[in-house]
Amino acid sequence: MPESGRAHAIRGERTMSKGFVAQYAAQAALQTAGVADLEPGSLVTLKESIGIEHEGRGVLVVFQPDHDELVTITVYPVIYFGSILPEVAWSIQERVKADVEKYTGLIVDAVHVHVKGVITREESRK
Repeated sequence: MPESGRAHAIRGERTMSKGFVAQYAAQAALQTAGVADLEPGSLVTLKESIGIEHEGRGVLVVFQPDHDELVTITVYPVIYFGSILPEVAWSIQERVKADVEKYTGLIVDAVHVHVKGVITREESRK
């Protein structure tokens, strides 16, 4: 084993699934002030409609092909009306990066935030 205590993966294999990483990223984003929910993509909606559970809904994780421990994460949040969008986006980036690196040991290259909508707090209770 290398000095870091982790075994190296054979090229082409992943030591962690994208879904596992996406779950940590989704939880971190949802715990950020101003975030109402995460918006799943159309493929996720289709999978859920036929009963297939999707891990980390509203989050896309991409492992870098030339570096097994480097990931790029994209988050699709719905933000509460009245929140300052750049501040919420910055908080999401910081929290997702910190949590994913802390709990998985991976290196987060970038966290992209694509705001999918803005809703009032009353709309979120429906």
